[in-house]
Amino acid sequence: MDLLSAVLLGLIEGLTEFIPVSSTGHMLLAGHFLGLTGSKTFEVFIQLGPILAIAWLYRAKLVHVFATAHREDASRRFIVSVLLAFLPAMVVGALAHDFIKQVLFETPKLIAAMLVIGGVVLLFIDRAAPEPAVEDASDVPFGKALAIGAIQCLAMVPGVSRSGATIVGARMLGLSKRAAAEFSFFLSLPTMLGAVGFDLFKSRHELDFSSFAALGIGFVVATISGGIVVKWMLGYVSTRGYAVFGWWRIIVGALAFALLSLGH
Repeated sequence: MDLLSAVLLGLIEGLTEFIPVSSTGHMLLAGHFLGLTGSKTFEVFIQLGPILAIAWLYRAKLVHVFATAHREDASRRFIVSVLLAFLPAMVVGALAHDFIKQVLFETPKLIAAMLVIGGVVLLFIDRAAPEPAVEDASDVPFGKALAIGAIQCLAMVPGVSRSGATIVGARMLGLSKRAAAEFSFFLSLPTMLGAVGFDLFKSRHELDFSSFAALGIGFVVATISGGIVVKWMLGYVSTRGYAVFGWWRIIVGALAFALLSLGH
């Protein structure tokens, strides 16, 4: 794998992982139309970059939560709410892993359709979401957290978007724009770590770390770009909402459909 492809794939992963446009959908379409494909090891490994970015940006909060969980109810509630939200994806992902990887990942038209549908949903939610009842991602009630986790399972269909599903679910359940984004970030930690760990286990006999330079560059680019996007997104969505991501999804999905219809 050449280094330019590693940089471009790292950028796609980092720039799209935490915004509701589907990083997996963009990676798969880039591979289909542009020939930008990495090894199985590369595709799994660079996902660790955005995870590291989130952990670093929220390091103070995460350290405080785990350091005080034995004595502070708020810290314990936060940990339990995130774990409850993670539970549905853990169960469904383990049961449906092979079907998702072998069937759904090979259908570009499905990805394009999900991009467009998800874009329309984002535009609708931006206007129709109820008045927020939860302003802080640390205060999500257990029932709402579990419901958000169930909705997150829709993201196992490529093109839906993990962050998109959780944000839409959170907004409809009364979280503010910022709280929905931040809860999606926190939920990404166990969800992505679980998905990467499960992928590594399932493909352990196919792993190849010989292209160390490409792996390292892709990881660094994904980490830096992911961190930049997270910091930018919080300020942006707090005041302007999610409509821009809806339009982006519709444009990319429609363009992919047009190219596929032309035989590309």
